[in-house]
Amino acid sequence: MHRKATLLLLIGLMLCSFSVHAKLSVFTCEPEWKALAEQIGGDQVSVFSATTAQQDPHHIQARPSLIAKLRRADLLVCTGAELEAGWLPLLLRRARNAKVQPGREGHLMVADHLSLMEKPTRLDRSEGDVHAQGNPHFHLDPRRVLKAAEVLAARLTRIDAENSKSYQERLAGFQQQWNEAIPRWEASAASLHGKSVVVHHREWIYLLDWLGMKRLAALEPKPGVPPSAGHLVGLQSALKENPALAIIRAMKDDSGPSEWLAKRTGVPAVSLPYTVGSTEHADSLQALFDEIVKQLVELKK
Repeated sequence: MHRKATLLLLIGLMLCSFSVHAKLSVFTCEPEWKALAEQIGGDQVSVFSATTAQQDPHHIQARPSLIAKLRRADLLVCTGAELEAGWLPLLLRRARNAKVQPGREGHLMVADHLSLMEKPTRLDRSEGDVHAQGNPHFHLDPRRVLKAAEVLAARLTRIDAENSKSYQERLAGFQQQWNEAIPRWEASAASLHGKSVVVHHREWIYLLDWLGMKRLAALEPKPGVPPSAGHLVGLQSALKENPALAIIRAMKDDSGPSEWLAKRTGVPAVSLPYTVGSTEHADSLQALFDEIVKQLVELKK
């Protein structure tokens, strides 16, 4: 009996020790939020991303492996603004995790806490892949990333108050780094102000707005609609009258249309890193903006 009591005591101590040191499980929808959660959460969190830099976050399958991950999550962090509307609701239903359902502290849609651009005045699916809340690609504006960091730190603090000091300290460090980096990026990109580009998809609007650049046209005639031959011919004529600095696409986009147009106009086609992990040089949020600004500035030389 004494040996049994001793064994039960040891098991209890082990379980207690595990609960004290268990990390908060964070399920993110995109690599940029995984990177941000790791920076703000530090050793207190274990973070997983449902998508990679090579995938289009609009179109993901609700695979059993994702359901299993979400079922064990303490916090869900996604872009929102309907970016994940095609797969996240199904994932939430099948995971049956009360912690991360809409309306709970463990459910964080970053777009709900930021101001978004290109909010449509009317909803019409004939206009392509429109988002009622606005353009969801706001992670390409470092000023909004800074705001997102504050929102995430506040949510982590509410869910895991015991480690609030750590989250606030890491947020302060992040804020200092970014408040130093943003002016540096802006100074490096000063020569780009007022320059026009053609984009493949309309995910670059926040980046262009931040740098004072202009979107001359988009390869997609409507968001999410592949470019037609007639549309590309029209852009060819437009670029002869109004030359652009570059034709920009993300690595996940089809390279064919931009290369076709570049060959016929002499405007360079450029593949920019769209999120963390897009290239070996864009392996963190800060490195992502370092690489984007570097590539754009090189086009001016």
